[in-house]
Amino acid sequence: MTQYFHLLRRDLTGSLPAPQWPADIRLGHYRDELAPAIHAVLRMTQEQGGGRVASLAQWRQQFVTDAEFDPTLCLVVSNAEGILGVAQCWTSAFIKNLSVHPCAQGQGLGRALLLHSFEVFKQRGEPYVDLKVGESNLRARQLYESAGMVFVLRDRVPED
Repeated sequence: MTQYFHLLRRDLTGSLPAPQWPADIRLGHYRDELAPAIHAVLRMTQEQGGGRVASLAQWRQQFVTDAEFDPTLCLVVSNAEGILGVAQCWTSAFIKNLSVHPCAQGQGLGRALLLHSFEVFKQRGEPYVDLKVGESNLRARQLYESAGMVFVLRDRVPED
């Protein structure tokens, strides 16, 4: 069955809403010692979004050697219990993955992480930020569109 994704874009040239973080949240960046926990959150949420996350060793190798990798663009949200969310972004102003641990979903964390990602790219001088979302991932599409992202194009998900 052919699957489709939507490319969505957020204009960053105007004012942006400030993220509203839930209580007791810490915001950090990728560090190699966090890779297993970051990977675990990405794997846990891949079924919801229809994405594919490779094994830890393969994911880590592909991630840190990618030409667009910048550890400060892998935003990591945690609390005393551990990592709750990740926004894995590329230097081309592209949000590759936005994942929130199932135990923390529905609390505004994904929205706050998305809005924070917009602000990070705006501070870097980017005029807009893009992401791809599965056409069937209605929950994520609603979140992105409610944060001001607009439809740019529809395309096929490449076959493996």
